[in-house]
Amino acid sequence: MAIVEVTITPLGTGTPSVSQYVADVHKVLEEAPEPVHFQLTAMSTIIEGDLKDIMAVIMRMHEVPFDKGALRVSTLIRIDDRRDKPASIEQKVKSVNEKLGHA
Repeated sequence: MAIVEVTITPLGTGTPSVSQYVADVHKVLEEAPEPVHFQLTAMSTIIEGDLKDIMAVIMRMHEVPFDKGALRVSTLIRIDDRRDKPASIEQKVKSVNEKLGHA
């Protein structure tokens, strides 16, 4: 299972605010037929699932700002694809918290 961090930034919108674009992009995740799990953070969105499914969803997410009038879109994708053992968003956080003594 892959864990992917994605940030989609609309450019050329005439405003510094992007929260409406983020909400519109997030609707794609909420309505995705692919079996992905996701978590919105203050700076990005984290998605876990099969990498092919995640990339299909990200392609649709990338198009949303264009559909909403953005003239340019910058999408940053970071992939953690661990294949030696199962991985999840929760497991990664739990592992660090255990090492901090916050178990």
